[in-house]
Amino acid sequence: MLDRRLHLHLATWLGQWPAGPGLHVVASWRRARPAWDGRLRPAIAVDTGHSAVLSVPPERAEAVRALTAQPVEQLIPALPAAVGLPDWPTHDGAFRWTLAPAPLTDVGQWSPPTSPDLPAWLRLFDREVLVVRDADGRYLAGVGIKRHDAHGHELAVGTAPAARGRGLARRLVAQAARRVLDEGAVPTYLHDRRNLASARVAEAAGFPDRGWRSFGVYPA
Repeated sequence: MLDRRLHLHLATWLGQWPAGPGLHVVASWRRARPAWDGRLRPAIAVDTGHSAVLSVPPERAEAVRALTAQPVEQLIPALPAAVGLPDWPTHDGAFRWTLAPAPLTDVGQWSPPTSPDLPAWLRLFDREVLVVRDADGRYLAGVGIKRHDAHGHELAVGTAPAARGRGLARRLVAQAARRVLDEGAVPTYLHDRRNLASARVAEAAGFPDRGWRSFGVYPA
C-alpha cells in the first residue's frame, strides 16, 4: 500500500492520484501559479510504470491530451509547445522517495539561505538549507528542501567539485530526509537517469529506485 503522505502529496502536487492504467492528463491550477521558488512548473508527470498522471494548466489540457496517442518519448519533446512555452527545457528522470533514510552520520549544519558564499542555487530557498563547510568556513556541499506542499518535500543536493568523492552528498540527503519525516512529510528525490552520480547518492541515502519516472517542463 502506498504511504498516506506520498498519496496526499501526489494528489495535491499533480491534482489527481491515483490513476488507472495508461497516461492521464490532469488540469491543475498549480501549474499556472509559481512554485516553491517563485517560478512556474507548467507540466509535471509521475509515472509508476503502470499508470501516470501528467499535470498541466487547465487552459492547456486539451492541447496536451491531443499528444497522448504517441509514445512518451515523442510526447516529452512536444510538451513545451503544447503548454505555450516552446523554448522551455524538458526533464525526464527517476522519481524516488523513502520512509527509511540510510542510518548515515549527520554531517551538515542548518543555515539561512542568505549565509555567505553559498552557491546561487541554494539561495533560491526561502528556509534553512543544510550545509557542510571546511575548517576555514568554505562551502563544500549542501541540500535544499523544495516544500511542494504539506505532504511531500523534494531534496536537492550539490557538492563543490573539489569535495566530491567524500560521501558528503549521501550523508546530507539522509540527514535532510530525516528532518522531512520529522516534519510529517515524505522526502522525495528526482534526478536525470543519465546522472549516475546522483543515482548513487540516492541509493546510498536510502532512496531506492522503484522504477518510477518523472518528466515535465520547468526551469533548470
